[in-house]
Amino acid sequence: MRMERTTLLAMVMLAGCGAASGVDHPADQPHESNAGDDWRDEVIYQIVVDRFANGDPNNDINVAPSIPGRYHGGDWQGIIDQLDYLEELGVTALWISPVVKNTEEDAGFASYHGYWTQDFLRPNPHFGDLYKLRELTNAAHERGMKVILDVVTNHVGQLFFYDINGNGQPDDWLSGGGLSHTCVQICNNPGRATECSDDERVYCTEGKDYLERIIEWDPEYDPRGVQGWTSLGFSGPAQVRFTDWPEINRVPPPRPPEWFGWPADKPWFDDPSWYNRKGRVYVWWHENDYSREFVRQQETTGDFPGGLKDLDTNNPDVTDALTRSFEYWIEVADVDGFRIDTVKHIDRPDIAPNVRGFWGHFTDHMRAKAKSLGKQNFFIFGEAFDGNDELIGTYTKGGTDGAGAFGRFDSVFYFSQYYRVVENVFKLGGPTHNIECLYNSRTGRNPTDAFCMANGYPAGPTMGDTPHAASADGGIGLAPNQVMVNFLDNHDLPRFLFENATENTLRAGLFYLMTWDGIPCVYYGTEQAFAGGVDPANREDMWRGNVAKGFPAFDTTNPQFALVRDLIALRKARSALRRGTVEVKWSTSQPGARRDAGIFAFERVSDDDKVLVVLNASQQDSEACAPVADGGACMISTFAPGTVLRDLAPGSDGATFTVGAGGAVTVRVPAQSARILAP
Repeated sequence: MRMERTTLLAMVMLAGCGAASGVDHPADQPHESNAGDDWRDEVIYQIVVDRFANGDPNNDINVAPSIPGRYHGGDWQGIIDQLDYLEELGVTALWISPVVKNTEEDAGFASYHGYWTQDFLRPNPHFGDLYKLRELTNAAHERGMKVILDVVTNHVGQLFFYDINGNGQPDDWLSGGGLSHTCVQICNNPGRATECSDDERVYCTEGKDYLERIIEWDPEYDPRGVQGWTSLGFSGPAQVRFTDWPEINRVPPPRPPEWFGWPADKPWFDDPSWYNRKGRVYVWWHENDYSREFVRQQETTGDFPGGLKDLDTNNPDVTDALTRSFEYWIEVADVDGFRIDTVKHIDRPDIAPNVRGFWGHFTDHMRAKAKSLGKQNFFIFGEAFDGNDELIGTYTKGGTDGAGAFGRFDSVFYFSQYYRVVENVFKLGGPTHNIECLYNSRTGRNPTDAFCMANGYPAGPTMGDTPHAASADGGIGLAPNQVMVNFLDNHDLPRFLFENATENTLRAGLFYLMTWDGIPCVYYGTEQAFAGGVDPANREDMWRGNVAKGFPAFDTTNPQFALVRDLIALRKARSALRRGTVEVKWSTSQPGARRDAGIFAFERVSDDDKVLVVLNASQQDSEACAPVADGGACMISTFAPGTVLRDLAPGSDGATFTVGAGGAVTVRVPAQSARILAP
């Protein structure tokens, strides 16, 4: 059966794809097993494909490199061409932006980022064909690098509009009163106000408040579903109309190819019933003004702002289609993991942990698919753009229903840490005890800490503490709370250096990223000191280099590159920095200048290695000791008295520190830097 399917697949996809003669179809090439691997050993490098490197000008379709919101020409060949650079940097897993075919543009912006799906089964021609994608993963695997695919299952691009007024075209109009000419010129004109009747005055006073905007591309959320409406009143659910604009690929999603085996009489993504059709989420700008339940209803059933239409993942056909589509991408591209977009917009494990839902079905099927291909350690982490550690943590915990146990996400892209630590501590100078509090919440340690409780940290454990599946079963064999994906910035946030930071601040942040518990993720260009603002300014062209700094493209000689490279190398060399347990040794709950300002110290211990890390996030030289007025006691380590600890940190002075009685050690750390100490 598999031979028949893949033969059909090859026949369909070879047409016009430019594959070399004799090359096996990607689905039939061998798959990387990843047996024996541990994701804690990885350093992820996030790439926005269109902005990294242009390796093939033949796919430069509709590019406008001078306009931030358009396609610029980056492609999979470009990444292949720069694998030497990535290998020299030391990263071990490449997270690439979505590969599926997108609607070409919307409101003058192009889909260069990949998040506006139009077709779940065909590749984005801007980046290459299936063979080029598989060439990329094969080439990465040959160098010991994994590839993570960015996946969107919550929504599609802006492929239809709600025909609210029933005229068959997408409209954007104002309806209501406002201030009429009569109100302005007569009733509100002191010279003629006596001509205004009492009834006219009522209209001029009250009518101005009755003014609403109707946007048929992206109407506001309605829990009843978007309704048809004119000034005469409501007319029932608004009709959904898919656009037919082939010149920008805003056409209904095409039926799947024959090889996919989808029944001809079963609906597909061109069927309005596959969408929730409730309109755009509008609560985020004043989230605290609404009930938590209403916020979550909008998040899980509303369209994503920008007219991205929300799929009804409670529909079993939708679940089946999405599952089979992304099983296909594992098979054809041989990727080693998924980063999944908009996780908190599907399912409600926060209130129903034992309801399998879409994620329980989808994630377990991805692991089973990996196992069927001989792949182990298939890593699935989700983007929950939220600082609520308890909420995002529910997506990392499995459940049990009538069919048995099920899993969810191996990890999340750790936005809680971004808000609580990266922003609050490293950029704004908050007390380092916040780092310890977040760790306590994640792991369920020390739930009675007064500072943590006063600052809203839950007792925890917020993150799952049980693996979803063994490595041999396609899982990673590690609990979610061991593999949080840590970052300093990404494609949805301003660059770290954009505001409230200097390169010294970034240095301190990088020391934390590369030594702390979890998996570090570096956003492309961080090693080149990119400093762009919000989207799309934070998606710079890597191949242009850092013009402001005078760094050429893919420069390996500048200090920023050297720091990232050397930190990655040190992490690789010390198993404690990758797999070691964590024991916090010093943090401060007091802001401002003091002896231990900005100090955060912790030990990491593995079976054959132990390291003491002392970070200083402040702008002064500090020590891991209490102020003299508070007794002046210094940090207590678990190293034996007399042990000489040497600083291994990149760029350090190689200073040594001798452990005193009872394990006490006095460590002075330069401003916004760190000491990484080991015998």
